[in-house]
Amino acid sequence: MHPMTHPQASSTKFLDSVDPDPSESAEWRDALTSLLKSSGPERARQILDMLDAMARDLEVAWKPARGTPYVNTIAAERQPAFPGDLAMEERLACLVRWNALVMVVRANEAYGELGGHIASYASAADLFETGYNHFFHARNDTHGHEHLGDLVFFQPHSSPGVYARAYLEGRLSVDDLCYYRQELTAPLATAGTGARGLSSYPHPYLMPDFWQFPTGSMGIGPISSIYQARFMNYLTHRQLLDCGGRKVWGVFGDGEMDEPESMSALTLAARENLDNLIWVVNCNLQRLDGPVRGNGRIIDELEQLFVGAGWNVIKLLWGSDWDGLFARDVNGILAKIFANTVDGQMQTFAAKDGRYNREHFFDQNEALAQLAQGLTDEQIDHLKRGGHDMVKIYAAYAAAVKHKGQPTVILAHTKKGYGMGSAGQGKMTTHSQKKFDETDLIAFRNRFQLPLTDQQVTRLEFYRPAETSPEMQYLQAQRKKLGGYLPKRYTSCEVVPIPAIESYAQFALEAEGKEMSTTMAFVRILGNLLKDQTLSQRIVPIVADEARTFGMANLFKQVGIYSSVGQRYAPEDIGSVLSYREATDGQILEEGISEAGALASWTAAATSYSVHGLAMLPFYIYYSMFGFQRVGDQIWAAADQRARGFLLGATSGRTTLGGEGLQHQDGTSHLMAATIPNCKAYDPAFAGELAVIVDYGMREMLVKQKDVFYYITMMNENYAQPSLPIGVEADVIRGCYKFASYPSGGVQGESGKTTASITLLGSGAILTEVIKAAHLMAGQGIGVDVFSVTSWSELARDGEISETAFIAQQLASSTGPIIAATDYVRAVPESVRAYLPEGRKFVTLGTDGFGRSDTRAALRAFFGVDALSIVTAAMKQLSHP
Repeated sequence: MHPMTHPQASSTKFLDSVDPDPSESAEWRDALTSLLKSSGPERARQILDMLDAMARDLEVAWKPARGTPYVNTIAAERQPAFPGDLAMEERLACLVRWNALVMVVRANEAYGELGGHIASYASAADLFETGYNHFFHARNDTHGHEHLGDLVFFQPHSSPGVYARAYLEGRLSVDDLCYYRQELTAPLATAGTGARGLSSYPHPYLMPDFWQFPTGSMGIGPISSIYQARFMNYLTHRQLLDCGGRKVWGVFGDGEMDEPESMSALTLAARENLDNLIWVVNCNLQRLDGPVRGNGRIIDELEQLFVGAGWNVIKLLWGSDWDGLFARDVNGILAKIFANTVDGQMQTFAAKDGRYNREHFFDQNEALAQLAQGLTDEQIDHLKRGGHDMVKIYAAYAAAVKHKGQPTVILAHTKKGYGMGSAGQGKMTTHSQKKFDETDLIAFRNRFQLPLTDQQVTRLEFYRPAETSPEMQYLQAQRKKLGGYLPKRYTSCEVVPIPAIESYAQFALEAEGKEMSTTMAFVRILGNLLKDQTLSQRIVPIVADEARTFGMANLFKQVGIYSSVGQRYAPEDIGSVLSYREATDGQILEEGISEAGALASWTAAATSYSVHGLAMLPFYIYYSMFGFQRVGDQIWAAADQRARGFLLGATSGRTTLGGEGLQHQDGTSHLMAATIPNCKAYDPAFAGELAVIVDYGMREMLVKQKDVFYYITMMNENYAQPSLPIGVEADVIRGCYKFASYPSGGVQGESGKTTASITLLGSGAILTEVIKAAHLMAGQGIGVDVFSVTSWSELARDGEISETAFIAQQLASSTGPIIAATDYVRAVPESVRAYLPEGRKFVTLGTDGFGRSDTRAALRAFFGVDALSIVTAAMKQLSHP
């Protein structure tokens, strides 16, 4: 009898307690066993549910024990038949292991500082290979019907194994493998031909035809996979793309689950019934420096977390060699011992040989020792954990694929550094192991029965059988069945036409002094774009939980809020013109108070052109201080994935959001945005500027299909919006244009000569203060040229590559000292200092330091960026020529 169904193995807690009436307990067990035999498990569950309800009504104060015994969820008798050639697949896995090891060891023998990881892939190799051979579908076009394939998030430290398999498949050459972690010195980088350099981790930006998803930042892969799975349902429900039958697979590490992002969206996955999502958590019990949970059991902890969040949990703990032991274990002693063995000890068992495991595990008591009788020390040493047994892995994967109504997580028990023997299996130092001596290499060869001579081993030769060999024929055939190779990134998608700017933003271009905030202008632009027949369906509006704050409530009725189940209630404001409306075909993604979730949704939409071959255009609007400083790592990952879309930082700047205080005031987002090469950051002051930037961005991303994304800051401050000067559109995009000169025609003194002059630069919220300052100085007989800077970072980037910087060209017609004022730290305008006209004084004003809570006027005076402060700074420069 399998231990999961054995009455005495079903609860380790019960085993540890004293039974006051064994006879009565036996009767209850017999009754349940009889019910199972006569009526099956469904009826047994009904009775147990009834008893549970009775216990609650009678206030028994009973709760079922959390978790299940430390055994496989899928019993041996319920395993499906393995459909492949097991011996062949094991041989192929061994070859991949060897080539991955050689790649890392060779690189570090030549260049000791390159690093690389062997142990992580050693633990996950069979998890990957079973997926490659039987489950991971690639994008393909078969019989005229395109299958878009599965999405696979690979454990980043296992990238050497992914490269090694690509080598067997013929996608990478020996020369390519020789340039692992040497992207700059690879011939393809220097001469444009020959070998390519292989990036350390999955990086789509660095290997744009290979990797799909960046997972190197721990925790980013898990949350991204959840929102990718949800976005696939979003596309299906909106009838934009049929994603039925496709799966999102994520292979992650147990230590990675400590990251908040890894766990933050588990309940969303369950709430959305994402049965297209399958996680495989590689539980090798060890992170970089030691055990994940040395004094506990991470698998038990994860099981409780995932079950509590509503996931289907499959525990894949023990290999087939253990089945015989479990079958003979009629008293459930194995389950009891496992329940009391912490991970730190389990790691030690992994690092030691069969003799040690016999003496320190099986000899713990007489019953356990009897189970191991007949096993040699070598056989004990080779008892596999479930994550190294392809038969068990296949059974778990097959069950996960068939499961409906819930996301599934497979908790796969493995050994870190599996097969590395004394060189690193289960050792505290194994994560960083990248060097092997000859003895270790020979032992590795013998352990995996590799067809290599001692000389080939010690010379670290890569090995790939002939293309006509049975191994290569089998490998290629299995991938052909599943549609082709993975990972593979695609970039082709159709061009999406953009309407003329006048059709949706004429009100902004010709504002004629109307008062509004740039946030309101954006919402109006967005509403108009959502009416365009061609573009509207591709737009994905995203908010965390501030739609009403940003004036987007009118979009609730217009396009609806996406819900996988529609709206099952009558909203409180159902009679209102702006009532709350959820729908299965809703367009807005409202993510709740989760910037990480909203950014993950944005990334899924912003990479749809590549992942799904369908270009989408996401607009994620949020309080700017909850962007780069909170989810900057995710934004970098989106940049790595070559995202295309708009990030809109509302209530931007340190003084625009009066009354909110230190943590709600953004003075640095433009500084951080400038560090990301494919992020184009703009700080427009006026609606017309904003409209031009949005229009150009849409054309750059959807028509020209450039891999860039836009960060645009906006304000909630209402002020008069001037019409955009004619012919400045190109200058707006390049980063700067002359807004006005004061007084018009220049300033004449009594002698008829022009008096002193000054040049003022301003952006965003502070440009209005700059204009006020210009008027004040013009009234004192000083000539003032005012320039609107729409993007400091674009000006700085231009200066780096241009012989004559654009900012210098723009300012050539102006004279006098240059004063620059922004609502951000001074480092933002300081970024253009090196590119200004020679000989001109340059003074920057900004909002350095901590924020405060007060009115806008008080805040601007405090930081020295109001009109009077700008005048004071200008006059000081004029008085000291």
